[in-house]
Amino acid sequence: MPSPYRAIFATPGTLGFSAAGLLGRMPLSMMGIGIMTMVSEITGRYGLAGTLTATLALSAAVLGPQISRLVDRHGQRRVLRPATLIALFAVTGLLICAQQGAPDWTLFVFTAMGGCVPSVGAMTRARWAAIYQGRPRELHTAYSFESIVDEVCFIFGPIISIGLSTMWFPEAGPLLAAGFLAVGVWWLTAQRSTEPKPHPAEHHTGGSALRSPGLQVLVAAFVATGAIFGAVDVVTVAYAEEVGSKAAASWVLAVYALGSCLAGAVFGLLHLKGDPSRRWLLGICAMAVSMIPLQLAGSLPFLAVALFVAGLAIAPTMVTTMALVEAHVPRSKLTEGMSWTSTGLAVGVALGSSAAGWVVDAHGAAAGYAVPGVSGVFAALVAFLGYRRLRRPVPTREGQREQDREQAEHSGDRTEHVA
Repeated sequence: MPSPYRAIFATPGTLGFSAAGLLGRMPLSMMGIGIMTMVSEITGRYGLAGTLTATLALSAAVLGPQISRLVDRHGQRRVLRPATLIALFAVTGLLICAQQGAPDWTLFVFTAMGGCVPSVGAMTRARWAAIYQGRPRELHTAYSFESIVDEVCFIFGPIISIGLSTMWFPEAGPLLAAGFLAVGVWWLTAQRSTEPKPHPAEHHTGGSALRSPGLQVLVAAFVATGAIFGAVDVVTVAYAEEVGSKAAASWVLAVYALGSCLAGAVFGLLHLKGDPSRRWLLGICAMAVSMIPLQLAGSLPFLAVALFVAGLAIAPTMVTTMALVEAHVPRSKLTEGMSWTSTGLAVGVALGSSAAGWVVDAHGAAAGYAVPGVSGVFAALVAFLGYRRLRRPVPTREGQREQDREQAEHSGDRTEHVA
């Protein structure tokens, strides 16, 4: 039987934008951990490093959905290239200030500007959604593939970023991340044939995509989930340094991503039926439970095994989340809706990394794993409280009008095809 993954790439252009998306997403796993490693190497202050990482994530949380909203209205090429230029300028300023020992406030200014980094994952998923609209099986496989790409980035990104910053020079990790961003975005936006068409202004009435009750639940849960990720990154680097092997942190974090990558690959082969909101709830709860073994970490090998197991719940939950976003958000705001989930993660990463940095400074690395543990509990609580909102999408008036328009357009296309 042919592989579902091979089948989705039968459409021309899909391989090209996927490859560009891989490069453009490398900064997702490299920039934050690279800034943290760079600052901790130069200053030795984990609190400052964690707060700068949090600033980057919060800035991306504020700016990311606005960039995606502009993309929905004007197209990817017209918006992503200027936004990327701003982000590259900000990274350059940050690296110069860090290397020259400039005052802390300059680091925060340039880090905040770095939040203009586009959500490349949302852009590639929007292309898949446009290509396989109305074909849920293929779209499930495509979203699973995108989850695999995310995890490949998180397997190799921290290894490259931490390794370069600790073994070459402190600024090397963020510098290479900026290079990946520039190449990936320019390559992606050069591919016009698969770029989703921007929606006319009259399709954007009704305010933000975040007005959807279902999307609100997903974003809130992802804030807590992001806190897990941010805290695990910071505490794992600190723990590895505490036991005398800071460079090993990149390999331990890679194992975490590897567990998610393998689970995502298998998940994409399945043709699941039933309520996706139930699968999502189970996934969030599994992520919460998987934080318990981290509280017992006594060595790097034990920590690596615990994180591998914890990673198994990530990708299936992310894939299901994208399917729920598509069900709860009008198509004219799909890119923005997907970016809001990334925003939730970014806010959570900011909170988790900042809290973990201060806990590590005050009580040591081992105590820092309490932060992802508490975050997991909050994620499960949000998922349980918001589950009823996710069971049945309730389209807004705007969403219903858009569905009617799309059905009329499809009917017209079929009539022309028959004629």
